Amino acid sequence: MPAPAFENAFQNFSDQFKDWWETFLLHLPELVLALTIFAISFFLSRIVFRLTSRLVKNRVSQQSVARLISQTASAAVIFLGLFMALNAMKLGKSLNGLLAGAGISGLIIGLALQGTLSNTISGIVLSLRKNIRVGDWIETMDFKGEVIEITLNYLVLKESDNNIVVIPNKTILESPMKNYSQTSKMRVVLECGVAYDTDLEKVREITTNLIANRFKNERIEDTPEFYFTEFGNSSINFMCRFWIYGESGLAKLKARSELIIELKKAFDEHDIQIPFPIRTLEFKNQEVLEPSISL
Repeated sequence: MPAPAFENAFQNFSDQFKDWWETFLLHLPELVLALTIFAISFFLSRIVFRLTSRLVKNRVSQQSVARLISQTASAAVIFLGLFMALNAMKLGKSLNGLLAGAGISGLIIGLALQGTLSNTISGIVLSLRKNIRVGDWIETMDFKGEVIEITLNYLVLKESDNNIVVIPNKTILESPMKNYSQTSKMRVVLECGVAYDTDLEKVREITTNLIANRFKNERIEDTPEFYFTEFGNSSINFMCRFWIYGESGLAKLKARSELIIELKKAFDEHDIQIPFPIRTLEFKNQEVLEPSISL
């Protein structure tokens, strides 16, 4: 490169650098103010994170959800500090462009992750609700079991046969749910039948006394209910209902099973039969024709 051309290039670069330096010195107070605001916002975000963690610790049972809430609050403080810093530097156009870009990007990301975001928000809502907790025994969508985990995206259910069921949080919120752990008082219903020649008053007395003595609980004031329901094909059927205290569907199954065993023993002791379906065939008197043999 010729010397004059090199000198011109160097002079242009020197002038440009001088302009940059003058601009930097001119905006140095604004830059220092912006950095100070951003540093303060970063420091405040740490404080907000700790305070939020303490506030949601006792209200949100799921640790991942509690941490997400704390991180979201902390990030909001940082973004607010960033926008205030840009505004302090008088970068209005850049700030408007950043906001517009963030809005478009948020819209695209929201459409792409619509299902995931919906389950995440549903997970936060489930963690804040008081009618479902880890350890509760629930029934929803033909699934029944114990809630062993509530994550940001799905709920984990452990059924009585030890199978693990993973259900999206959005589905849990949109579907009917029965929580056995919310009400510990449960009604047990048992239907049975006795033979037609049985003393029905005796059946009622044996059944109600057995339930009252076997499932006696001072907190339950309701007496057992007993009703004869129908004349069946081979028996007179009855239904008995009583209350127990339990926090899962297994408690109801155990109570019914125990009542069946004890009721069968009591009926055997008093010669009360529980018949099974019997079909009686009655033939009218008819002449029986012997086959004739012709030679």
